Amino acid sequence: MTRVGAPVEPETRTRWWSLPRVVDQRVVVLAWASFVVEVVLIGTGGLVRLTASGLGCPTWPRCTADSLVSTPEMGVHGIIEFGNRLLTFVLVIVAIAMFLLVVRMRRTRPELFWLAFAQGAAIPVQAVIGGLSVLTNLNPYVVGLHFVVSTLLTCITATLVYRAMNGPRTSLRVVPNWYVGVVRGTVAATAVTVLIGILTTGSGPHAGADEAVDGGRLHRTGLDPAILQHVHAVPAYVLFALTLVLVVGAVRLRLSSRWALVLLVVEFVQIAVGLTQARTGLPVGLVGTHMVLAGLLVGAVTVVTLSTRRSAGRAAVRESVLR
Repeated sequence: MTRVGAPVEPETRTRWWSLPRVVDQRVVVLAWASFVVEVVLIGTGGLVRLTASGLGCPTWPRCTADSLVSTPEMGVHGIIEFGNRLLTFVLVIVAIAMFLLVVRMRRTRPELFWLAFAQGAAIPVQAVIGGLSVLTNLNPYVVGLHFVVSTLLTCITATLVYRAMNGPRTSLRVVPNWYVGVVRGTVAATAVTVLIGILTTGSGPHAGADEAVDGGRLHRTGLDPAILQHVHAVPAYVLFALTLVLVVGAVRLRLSSRWALVLLVVEFVQIAVGLTQARTGLPVGLVGTHMVLAGLLVGAVTVVTLSTRRSAGRAAVRESVLR
């Protein structure tokens, strides 16, 4: 029972089917689901390529000229390729649900609204690029573009998670200028590492399908994968060194170093997997793991960048909205 004269707390609980006015647990859970599905899609997309299933469904958007789904005659390659396409529908459902949950916050939390909108808008773009990759017999540059957009979506969904949990950005930096410079260098090194990694994979033995030929030659970039492996390692080691600076700097400045440490761990595992796969003939499992780790790497770098500024906090925004 409420005491007479006591202030009445604003009602913050909403029924599960109603659209929230402030960030609640549903928003946080769906933000995480958005990020997880994007990383899983990178993994299944890698599985398609690494099992030579890229043309398991030889047409698009249908699997064959006569069937929307894979047929028994298409074997395991058709199942893998069609399964990857089905997972896109899971992402569509998550993206629509995410957008609906933040649509009422478009004035109070515009960053969440536009991040959710960007995630949803990128899905048809990815579908078109995926279709072009099939229609061009898995041209490595088109397939690479597919991966680039996937990493951008990983950035978007990682930002969505961070903003849902920590509130909107403020103009107050919590780190000195030199630290911001190192973070920017880390972002640049990440971008170069990922792009060269895409070229390296597109030049190697995992073209995506045994039948991916054009004029009797495999559809690859024509670049030397052995040389590209060494070129790819240079920005990766630069990235690792810069991340070490971030961790040590955070400790010396008495800042929170957990995200820089997460980034360092991801990089350490990524380097270990990369060296092992290069020395063991590029086994499918390790190459696929390397691709998934690339998605986690991009997500971790995104969060490290976001953490250089103070966030307003969910509670403060919640009070201002419900006041």
